[in-house]
Amino acid sequence: QVQLVESGGGSVQPGGSLRLSCAASGIIFRLYRMGWYRQAPGKQRELVATITSSGITNYADSVKGRFTISRDNAKNSVYLQMISLKPEDTAVYYCNARLNLDLWGQGTQVTVSS
Repeated sequence: QVQLVESGGGSVQPGGSLRLSCAASGIIFRLYRMGWYRQAPGKQRELVATITSSGITNYADSVKGRFTISRDNAKNSVYLQMISLKPEDTAVYYCNARLNLDLWGQGTQVTVSS
């Protein structure tokens, strides 16, 4: 069964940090480009960061220098380290796996508020 399961979301004050994790099962993980997307209320889902099967990373301009995506193929997992969080980072964060088609997790809520 193909499954992407996110964890690590929560509530944090501005300037705080969170680390999101996504565990994949049912796919040959090392072949997939992995990514994190987010969707804020009333807005479209947007790309946050991606990492290719060879480890090349790409970031949205809004998160460059604050977020770091990484992957551990031995653990079939991808991570998103987020620092210096801002209220505008508040959203549901989704894990994505892409090869010939897109696979999505159920999402995890990140709330940045004082």
